[in-house]
Amino acid sequence: MTKGFSFKCQAYCCDTHARAGLFSTPHGLVETPRFMPVGTLANVKTVTPDQLWATGAQMVLANTYHLHLQPGEEIVARAGGLHRFMAWEGPILTDSGGFQVFSLSEMRQISDEGVTFRSPRDGQMIHLTPERSIAIQNALGADVIMAFDECPPYPASRDSVIESTDRTFRWLKRCIAVHQRSDQALFGIVQGGIYPDLRLDAARMLADLDLLGYAIGGVSVGEPAELIEAIVRATTPALPPEKPRYLMGVGTYREMVQAIAAGVDLFDCVIPTRLARHANALVGGDRWNMRNAKFREDFAPLDATCPCYTCQNFSRAYLSHLLRAQELLGYTLLSIHNITELVRFTQSIRRAILNGSFKAEFGQWLGTR
Repeated sequence: MTKGFSFKCQAYCCDTHARAGLFSTPHGLVETPRFMPVGTLANVKTVTPDQLWATGAQMVLANTYHLHLQPGEEIVARAGGLHRFMAWEGPILTDSGGFQVFSLSEMRQISDEGVTFRSPRDGQMIHLTPERSIAIQNALGADVIMAFDECPPYPASRDSVIESTDRTFRWLKRCIAVHQRSDQALFGIVQGGIYPDLRLDAARMLADLDLLGYAIGGVSVGEPAELIEAIVRATTPALPPEKPRYLMGVGTYREMVQAIAAGVDLFDCVIPTRLARHANALVGGDRWNMRNAKFREDFAPLDATCPCYTCQNFSRAYLSHLLRAQELLGYTLLSIHNITELVRFTQSIRRAILNGSFKAEFGQWLGTR
C-alpha cells in the first residue's frame, strides 16, 4: 500500500477541462497546475536549492539513466537518497531512462527484455530493463517514479508505433510487479505516437491498472505543435480524473495553456536553464537575447512585474554585461528569472481557475493558429 499520496481537485473550469488541484506527496504539496524544473544530474543547472525554492518551484526532476552513470544509485542511496544528496526538501520525480531509448537511438538496441546502451561517457555497454529501472529509482528515493517506456520517434509508421506501445504496456506491468517502496508513487506513461486511437487505447489500458498517476509521453520529439495539441486533447480526458496527469517535456506558454485546458496538471522542460545558458531571457513568453546591443545601456529591470531576485536587484544592462563577458553569475541570474517566469505563469493559471476566469484570462492561447 503506497502511503502519503493523494490528489484533490479544488476547482474546475466551466468552459474547458482545466482544473486546480493539490497533489500531496511524502515531501510536501504540489499546487497544480505547476511547472517543474529539470535537474537531470540532481541539480538544476547553475542554481542552488535555496535559489530554486525562491522561484516558487515545488517539485523538481532528476534522471534515472544519467544518475546511474554518474555518480551511481548506490552512492546516492548511501548519502540518504536524492533529497538529502541534493539538499532539496520538496518533492522529486525521477524519469525512468525511457527517453534515452529515443534520444540515444544511435547507441542502443531494443528488445522485449529491455534496452542495451553504449554509454556516451566511456563506451561501456549498459543493459536497462523495466526491473533495473525501477530498482535504480527505488534506490534513488524520489517521491514519484516513472515506468520504463519506449518513446517512438517522429515520424514513425503506425505498425512500429503499435509495437512500441504494446511493449511499453508490457514493460509497465513488469515495473508494477517489482516496485518495492510504499513511499514512492509509480506513474505509467501513455505512448501511441501521433495516432489518436492508439493513444486512447493506451490510456484506457493504463487507467485499468489504477496507478497513482499518469503521464503523457512521446511528445515534443520533433512533431509540429499542432500535433502535440491534438495528441494531448485526445489523450487527457481518457485518463482517470481523480489522479494527477503529467505532460512530459513541455514548457512553452501556448503548449501549457492548451494542455491545462485539456486537463493536464504537471509539466517539465529544460527550457528555462537551457535558454539561460544561451543568454536568452523569458519575458512574457517571449525570448530576449541579452547579448543584443540594445540592452547595453538599458538600466530597467528585466521585468518590472517579476518578484525574482534577478529582477529585484539587477538591470538589463548588468545582465547583458555579464553574459557578454561570459561570467557565470549571468547564467545563474537568468536561470533564476526564467524558472520563476514559468512557475509564475502556471501559478497565474491556477489562480484563474480558482477564480473562474481561466478562459477569459488565457483565451488568447486557446484560439486557432
